[in-house]
Amino acid sequence: MFVTKVGLVRALLLALVITAAVVSAHPGEAPPTPQNIVEGKLYRRSAQAQYKRCNGSRQSLQRRHAVNTQVHRRQKLLEQLRRARTAQRRSDSGYASEVLETSHVSNRTDITSNSTTSAVFANSTDACVLQPEVTIGPYWVSGELLRSNLTDDQPGVPLYLDAQFVNINTCEPVTDLYWEIWNCNSTGVYSGVVASGNGNMEDESNLNATFLRGIQRTDENGAAQFQTIFPGHYTGRAHHIHVVAHINATVLPNSTLANSANTGAVHIGQLFFDQDLISQVEASSPYSSNTQNITTNAEDSIFAQEADSEGSDPVLEYVLLGDKIEDGVFAWTSIAVDVDAKYNTSAAAAYTKDGGVANEQSLNGMGDGAPGGLAPSK
Repeated sequence: MFVTKVGLVRALLLALVITAAVVSAHPGEAPPTPQNIVEGKLYRRSAQAQYKRCNGSRQSLQRRHAVNTQVHRRQKLLEQLRRARTAQRRSDSGYASEVLETSHVSNRTDITSNSTTSAVFANSTDACVLQPEVTIGPYWVSGELLRSNLTDDQPGVPLYLDAQFVNINTCEPVTDLYWEIWNCNSTGVYSGVVASGNGNMEDESNLNATFLRGIQRTDENGAAQFQTIFPGHYTGRAHHIHVVAHINATVLPNSTLANSANTGAVHIGQLFFDQDLISQVEASSPYSSNTQNITTNAEDSIFAQEADSEGSDPVLEYVLLGDKIEDGVFAWTSIAVDVDAKYNTSAAAAYTKDGGVANEQSLNGMGDGAPGGLAPSK
């Protein structure tokens, strides 16, 4: 009886082993036969041979051409998608967004505070793009001094400014053009004007002040330079420098420009700076003592007007002249103008042989964003 039970157990175990073998081969299928094994080996050898032939063909000129064609097709599609995305971005936020995203710090090592216009613009490749006209602002003073150093002992970061004027019709330099600039000092005050919002209204002496204002005539390179200071800021405006360009003007014996308010201008604009550079300047003294709110380039409506044309860039290219911001900045740009244009200018005051004379009508209720002085008279 015991032997019979042992035999039965062995039989059952053998059956279980056979069943497991069959199931592990593939559920529901019979175990492979010797013929199946032979056929499988033949199939694998055939597949390996086919793979080697295909892999070898990848090295053929025909296949490489096909692969390159597909690569170029995908690259072209990618470029089309990128252009479409850029066009959409411009449609949504204008060209100004591209200017804001561009760094204008230069890697030039040949620029010093004594660099000449011919050295600065020797290899100029700036596009010949008409610079947009914007407001002249409320603080233009006609009849300013013809001079290059405008500092008048004003404290601040030294700024050496160079601009080349180009004829939009010929893309050639404009010689004998009178380039006029003015900007506020390190604490946001303009000289030559006594008005609400411009420093101390009780300081009548500011009417006769000339700091950070002046005029230069362009040379054979269509360029001229100024030594000034980096402008500070005041509420509602980003850091900027005002620009007016005159073609027909006369220099008086006292080195002032005659009739600049009557002859009009071929260009009225403003120049700006990278926000990173502004942050460095504002962290230094005396700029850091200015408690007025800072307006960034992105928030400035005049910046948007100047930059919102294809190819137009009102931000100055620059290099630092030392290891720290207090050592100074050299900045430059090219400005394309229509020499046949004539824009009316509206002065807040006039600088005469007897000193400053206010234009009460111009100052009355005029803000920095007012669209004054832009009506063409031609």
